[in-house]
Amino acid sequence: MNKKVVIVTGAYGKIGFAIARDIALKPGYRLTLVGRSEKLLVKACREIIAESGNTDISYQVVDLSIEADIHSLANHWQGPLHILVNNAASCPLTRTENAEGIEMQFATNVLGYYRMIMAFESILRASAPARIINVASYWAGELDMNDPEFKYRRYDNNTAYRQSKQADRMLSAAFAGLFDPSEITVNACHPGDVNSQLSNSLGFGGHESPGQGAATPVWLATSTAVTGISGKYFEHLNEHHCRFSTNMTDCKNLLKVCSSY
Repeated sequence: MNKKVVIVTGAYGKIGFAIARDIALKPGYRLTLVGRSEKLLVKACREIIAESGNTDISYQVVDLSIEADIHSLANHWQGPLHILVNNAASCPLTRTENAEGIEMQFATNVLGYYRMIMAFESILRASAPARIINVASYWAGELDMNDPEFKYRRYDNNTAYRQSKQADRMLSAAFAGLFDPSEITVNACHPGDVNSQLSNSLGFGGHESPGQGAATPVWLATSTAVTGISGKYFEHLNEHHCRFSTNMTDCKNLLKVCSSY
């Protein structure tokens, strides 16, 4: 059987691991887990193989905040890619810059999504029909496209996270407008409220299990119910209105901001 090929970024966090595991549990999928820590990626692969019985699980060590790392992954990629799940996220308590000198939340949570889509666009087109799922959040807002890195505003990790998730929802709408939905669909979703290192850094816990939190991104990645649907935002397996995505001028301007890096 020809398996569908999947990339899940940030695949060893609570939600990322659950997304990868629950896709692996379904028949017909081959997964590559992507993240910064080889130790945690190896552990995640072993656990997913043990839980799912799916041995088509591999990993790639990539710093998703670094453009060169993403391009290296895409340039060395062999074969098709049918499903890209952008899930990796960073939420440092204090303003931190990556090796490129870019504020870490914007670099990972926004530019990481943008750059993965751009780097894999031709591969996704050649693999059509393909899907992109951008894990965003209902905890979103306060995006300042004139100061996305908090160079002029006081850094607050909560505000930085919220603006990054607004940006992810807007990027989904912007890219959906560029792609033929019969070839590539792009959707965003809230993954669910899970008690994780990231939620704790924002001062929250979580009332849902990782599996419950992963349900919507897994559904968007695998369900025939969303075939051909693109540019939408989902929560708990249902489409929700996204006020950030209605202004396509702003969405396109965000693409320009990202392309300037």
